[in-house]
Amino acid sequence: MDGMKKVLTTCPYCGCGCRFYLDVMDREVIGVTPTTYSISKGRLCVKGWNAHEFIHSTDRMKKPLIKKGDEFVESTWKEALDFVADRLKDIKEEYGSDSLAVLSSAKCTNEENFLMMKFARAVLGTNNIDHCARLCHAPTVVGLTKAFGGGAMTNSIDEITRADVILVIGSNTTETYPLVGSEIIKAVENGSKLIVVDPRITPLAKLANIHLRLRLGSDVALLNGMMNIIINEGLEKKEFIEERTECFEELRKTVEIEKYTPEKVEEISGVQADDLNAAARMYAKAERGMIIYCLGITQHVTGTDNVLSLANLALLTGNIGKEGTGVNPLRGQNNVQGACDMGTLPDVYTGYQPVTDEEAREKFERAWKTPLPENVGFTVLEMMDAAADGRIRGMYISGENPMLSNPDINHVRDALEKLDLLVVQDIFLTETAELADVVLPGCSYAEKNGTFTNTERRVQLVRKAIEPIHGKEEWKIVCEVANRFGYEMNYGSPKEIMEEISSLTPIYGGISHERLESGGLQWPCPTKDHPGTKYLYENGFSRPEGKGKFHAIEYISPDEMPDEEYSFLLTTGRVSVHCNTGTMTRRSGTLNREVPKGFAEINPADAKEIGILKDQKVKVSTRRGEIIINVIITDEVPEKTLFIPFHFSEEVTNVLTNPALDPISKIPEFKVCAANIERIDDVGDR
Repeated sequence: MDGMKKVLTTCPYCGCGCRFYLDVMDREVIGVTPTTYSISKGRLCVKGWNAHEFIHSTDRMKKPLIKKGDEFVESTWKEALDFVADRLKDIKEEYGSDSLAVLSSAKCTNEENFLMMKFARAVLGTNNIDHCARLCHAPTVVGLTKAFGGGAMTNSIDEITRADVILVIGSNTTETYPLVGSEIIKAVENGSKLIVVDPRITPLAKLANIHLRLRLGSDVALLNGMMNIIINEGLEKKEFIEERTECFEELRKTVEIEKYTPEKVEEISGVQADDLNAAARMYAKAERGMIIYCLGITQHVTGTDNVLSLANLALLTGNIGKEGTGVNPLRGQNNVQGACDMGTLPDVYTGYQPVTDEEAREKFERAWKTPLPENVGFTVLEMMDAAADGRIRGMYISGENPMLSNPDINHVRDALEKLDLLVVQDIFLTETAELADVVLPGCSYAEKNGTFTNTERRVQLVRKAIEPIHGKEEWKIVCEVANRFGYEMNYGSPKEIMEEISSLTPIYGGISHERLESGGLQWPCPTKDHPGTKYLYENGFSRPEGKGKFHAIEYISPDEMPDEEYSFLLTTGRVSVHCNTGTMTRRSGTLNREVPKGFAEINPADAKEIGILKDQKVKVSTRRGEIIINVIITDEVPEKTLFIPFHFSEEVTNVLTNPALDPISKIPEFKVCAANIERIDDVGDR
């Protein structure tokens, strides 16, 4: 019997980046022990405490599978990899490189994402690569880059307690990012003021000095209203605006007009004018005002506009470029920041170097010794449309589950079923993997080395606690497929892959596995002696002439609004014990026992009017589909509004959601669509 060993690693769930030890006995991970490293500070959330439970699940994929007829048949690795490479080559030769597409994963390491990006561009010859950031923080990357020159959290988590005023908008932080939420609570206990903007009465809203309970999709109107008040009362930071920004006059002309007076904003948003006045003054008068936001801001057809409006508010008040301030998106998954940094996006290489920039492209061509495609590729939603109409013939999906995560699931199924080849690489036979022609078993975070980058740009080591149980490390799988194309990808370890990343990526230039042994580093970290960057833009923005840019944004209503047939608004989100599509958390007995099935929240007044009782089954429908689901009656949701979490394959919320896109970032409008709810009196045969 082996003795107990503890292996320090990084949590595989949300973007907080908590560190803990995996407790290993006899080559089995049996528990988790928190550490004082990083944000953890000796604490973990309920998901972190149980992050070991899915590792040894009996549902783990054990061998490669090839579909023959309608059934999967176990195969050898050689047979499966030969099949994948041969079919990809056939499709590329017959239909061209852009008939292929790749989805990488925010669950995989930086090193694995880098190789998937390299495989798509250097081997397959296409920029058709994307990942789940498209469905969560694509507007953040676009919007903050336009305003500041970089699309990431501007400040650090441990600065939250230094803020005088914290504006939390579109984030149920204590449930979805519990350790960030605890820092907000600590700040309030120490005297910080808290403004929460959310249609629901969240736990943080109950603690807030001011809760602005806006109507779904009215964020731009509300933020323009706050800026209208700030400018009209002379509370803007004139010296900061003069010295460090541009295009202020365009913003002023937009927000000063009668359309965005507090009274007009009340008509649009439902937020009382007095409350809006109080919130605007509180934030503008703060010496250090911090904005924290999440998917309630981004998952709209106006997601980029929403992010730009937050940037406008920070620039207007000078709350950027110093400690305890900034515009701070909370990234949804453990490595969604890193997957973006690694260029698993259709328009950029690593470090957000544009594929359309000739100098950047030539640099990567020299390093990889092959010509690279010049045109921007398809996003994940565009890939599905292209698969449905035959422009995409083959897809390679690693660690993503679009059959639960994408909007309008019926369309996704139709698209994937039309492909000539679907390859899925995962640790479980997910809903997406069930549609595949080939399934390749990968490894969990406990079975690999590499790095994750958390929401505050902190790159941290992931350490192998046990050898692979059944599958192969994803970076090795990709290398084997590439080598079968005749393109050599030969690395001895993830450490070597990071060396290539740092050589090509200025913001990661000083990052190496050796340096990370002593703790995480926050990018930009351009040189090997650079300490990393705690907060951004202290001495100027990453834009021409170092100036932040205001953008004049007008309010646009959501794509779908209630009507006679669909008289409710539906919004979606997460619960504290589950993560995204539930692939891991629903295979944790402890977590799944807490919330084992989906539910729809409805306001008591609406439930009474329709005749719905507690825990009754109801039918929720939209223009795209319908689901049967249990109901919870609560005043935490406003009247004429429904809330449904999206973790559950039995009640697939994304059958209902709207695929309408933000025209700039191409994110779908998960957070609001028109819906109907009906009582079901007899569901015995359902």
